[in-house]
Amino acid sequence: MVTVSGGIGFLSQLFTSDSATSTHQFCCFSANSSLLHMNVQRNSCLLKRGSLLSPRVSVSTTGNNAKIDGVNDQLSLSPDEIKPARKSAGWKAAKTYSERGLIYEGKVEGFNGGGLLIRFYSLVGFLPFPQMSPYHSCKEPQKTIQEIARDLTGSVLSVKVIQADEDKRRLIFSEKEASWSKFSNQINVGDTFQARVGSVEDYGAFVHLHFPDGSYHLTGLVHVSEVSWDLVHDVRDILTEGDAVRVKIINIDRGKSRITLSIKQLEEDPLLETLDKVIHKDALVHTNSLDSNGSSVIEPLPWLETIIEELMQEEDIYDITISRQGFEKRVISHDLQLWLSNAPASGDQFTLLARAGRQVQEIQLTTSLNQEGIKRALQRVLERVP
Repeated sequence: MVTVSGGIGFLSQLFTSDSATSTHQFCCFSANSSLLHMNVQRNSCLLKRGSLLSPRVSVSTTGNNAKIDGVNDQLSLSPDEIKPARKSAGWKAAKTYSERGLIYEGKVEGFNGGGLLIRFYSLVGFLPFPQMSPYHSCKEPQKTIQEIARDLTGSVLSVKVIQADEDKRRLIFSEKEASWSKFSNQINVGDTFQARVGSVEDYGAFVHLHFPDGSYHLTGLVHVSEVSWDLVHDVRDILTEGDAVRVKIINIDRGKSRITLSIKQLEEDPLLETLDKVIHKDALVHTNSLDSNGSSVIEPLPWLETIIEELMQEEDIYDITISRQGFEKRVISHDLQLWLSNAPASGDQFTLLARAGRQVQEIQLTTSLNQEGIKRALQRVLERVP
């Protein structure tokens, strides 16, 4: 047994001598930091590997391999002792990436039936196929997801950690979230994009946006109500995976990384032109009711009669008549909606259109006002009507 006056502060290095010699040489630091050199017979050395060292572990996130600070590769620690330290550091790093929303450049080490296997320092995590960026499938639409996964093996992808549970050994990545961080600042409500239809569901279609760099980076939803002005019973009757479409961004939820798109809003609502474009002539209804003078009478939509009475109080409006009504193929809104038609005026007569549920009524407005004057009059009336 070897003792050193003042005690040993820590073991710095341990070297194994050549097998032809009979001694071990090691270096120790005493409390007064003076270096002591000693030669000890092989049989008298009682030090065990790792017996004097409890490594301090921290993770450097500047590279793809976990760097374990405080552990020297030349230290006499067994692989069984170093491996758990590295894994523990990997999980700490994963939690940090998840909490801070950091992007990690991870190497694809393989794939299975559900997704890609991504190297994360000393760990291997999972990138599910639905969490992959649309970039890959749109770049090579003729390939299956398994073929794409095979081609990606060995490449490096930008991903985010969306789940890091050390107890359950669950490390899940999302490439879509990383793409959102990179490209969502390039979109705004009202922007229009050329796009490609991805999956089609009962409630709508997921559509990939084509960016100026020539690639597809973000995905949004076109709800079934935003596909067409016509009644849509099944989205698949109109849209098919792979279709090229033009869409408008109508909402962005940056907190939830969601984009709402519309196809129909890039086209004029046909009702704004004339009732005939929305309702087939056979569906138009001319009332069978007659008033005391024998004139046809159409029962106004709820609240419409009040609005008409208020309009008649406006200056330069002389007469208002509900000329005809009909029923649309679908419900746009259950609330009363009122528009000034884009149809050109006939003399001093303009056309208003009222819609509620499936019912539509065409109103003839006789006035000396122009279109802008009518719009201002309508606005004043709607502010007065509760």
